[in-house]
Amino acid sequence: MLNLIRKDVLLQKTTIMFLLPLLVVYLFLENSSIWGGIIFSIAIIMNAYSVDEKASIHMLLNSLPYTRKEIVSAKYMGAFVFMGIVVVTIIIGNLIIHREITIWKDVLFIVSPVMVGISLMFPFSYKFKSQYMLIGALVSLVIYMVVIPLIIPNSNDKIREFVQVVLTLPTTQFYLLIALSVLVLYVGSWLLSIRIYERKVF
Repeated sequence: MLNLIRKDVLLQKTTIMFLLPLLVVYLFLENSSIWGGIIFSIAIIMNAYSVDEKASIHMLLNSLPYTRKEIVSAKYMGAFVFMGIVVVTIIIGNLIIHREITIWKDVLFIVSPVMVGISLMFPFSYKFKSQYMLIGALVSLVIYMVVIPLIIPNSNDKIREFVQVVLTLPTTQFYLLIALSVLVLYVGSWLLSIRIYERKVF
C-alpha cells in the first residue's frame, strides 16, 4: 500500500511544485493561511484522485497484487501526506515571511475542514465521478452567493466572527471534541468508500 501512496505523490510532483509557490505568494500577500491551507490541500488531494479515475486505470490497479481495500485506503492515507506538505509549507512560510510561529489551533482549523471535505467528496466520487462534483460545487456556490445572503445578511462577516471566537476559546476539551468528531467522520467515510469500491464493476 505504501507503493500506492508513493505513486500518488510522484504523480502529483508537478502539481505540488506548481501550487506550493502559489501558496507562498498567497501567504506573502498576507491572506488567511487557514483558508489557503484548506483550498490548496483539497485541490492537491482531489487532483490525485482524478488521475486514477479512468476505468482502465482501475482495471490495471485491480490486476496488481493489491486488494480494493488497500487501493481505497491508500487514497485516504495519502490525503494526510498531501495535507502535511501544505501545512509544513505554511508553517515555514509564516516563519520566514511574517516571522511568526503557526499555532496548533490554526493547523487544526486547516486539517479539520479538509478531512470533512474529503470525507464527503471521496464516497461521492467512488459512487459517481468527481466531475459531477464540479456541477454540485457550482450549484452550491450560487446558493451561497445568492440565496444565503437573502436569508442571513452579512453571512461572510458572521462566519469570520465565529471562526475568530472559536480560535480564541481557551478550552482544549472543545478542540479535542472537534478532532474526535472529524476523525470519526473520516473513518466512517473511509469504510463507506471501501464498501462502495468493492461493489464496483469495471
